[in-house]
Amino acid sequence: MAKRTKGTVGIVGLGIMGGAFARNLVAGGWRVIGFDTDAARRRAAAKAGIEIAKDAAALARATTTLITSLPNPQALETTVAALAPAKTRRKILIETSTFALDDKRRAEAALRKAGHVMLDCPVSGTGAQARTKDVVVYASGDGAAIRKSRRLFAGFARGLHDLGAFGNGSKMKYVANLLVAIHNVASAEAMVLGIKAGLAPQQIFDLVTAGVGTSRVFELRAPMMVRNRYENASMKIATWQKDLDVIGSYAAGIGAPTPLMSATLPIYAAAMATGHALHDTASVCAVLERMAGVRRKSASRRRARRAR
Repeated sequence: MAKRTKGTVGIVGLGIMGGAFARNLVAGGWRVIGFDTDAARRRAAAKAGIEIAKDAAALARATTTLITSLPNPQALETTVAALAPAKTRRKILIETSTFALDDKRRAEAALRKAGHVMLDCPVSGTGAQARTKDVVVYASGDGAAIRKSRRLFAGFARGLHDLGAFGNGSKMKYVANLLVAIHNVASAEAMVLGIKAGLAPQQIFDLVTAGVGTSRVFELRAPMMVRNRYENASMKIATWQKDLDVIGSYAAGIGAPTPLMSATLPIYAAAMATGHALHDTASVCAVLERMAGVRRKSASRRRARRAR
């Protein structure tokens, strides 16, 4: 007898976020069918109990609800091109990436013309938060489709907010990510000030989080700054640059000034230029340390010294 599940869902994009969604849904009793162009991600997903489709069109034929978590608008365009002409029943596509509104609107129009529904549902939270379902969904688009998908959202997120018209989810994500951009660099700036002043990084973290100056971003990113290790990224600098470009372009287009976010851009650009492209965004701390003339021993050197 086949094992009963809560339902079947397809996920296109099994990276940091999409992979976390998929694993949480499997753990919650869903049948998850996934696809990713990266073979290593496919193998890792298969080991976690996710069925792997040969391509996006095959995945669409296997389920009526799909989630996309993609690296760039070109990947969304390719996915839509595979789904739109497919001779399948009406689909609900839940698009969770952070892209420009024009890119999402083109995709939505193409799917609507083919008889499908696309929802604009960016997610607020890091990859580390996604692994523990500690993310919030900013949903927008067809209200009936959002209501129908509530149980699915609950399988990978702690909160769901219906913001109404298609595109409002992305607009809310731009607001949230603008604050993240500022808080992240502010956290690094404060950490470097404390280190330069002779305070221990762990002490800085402990006392900031105990006081009024803390923020959710500081609490998530500062532990990496304390360790001076940024390899296990929950948001890569290279990906974050794409998000910053999207926010900046949107803000400029509607005439909204963003002086504080604009002040962070050279710091993120410096991180890209100095070998941190694949590191976590917390690595802006390393950029500011170099600017301050701070030199800390790497974690590996500290371990080697203790072992002697």
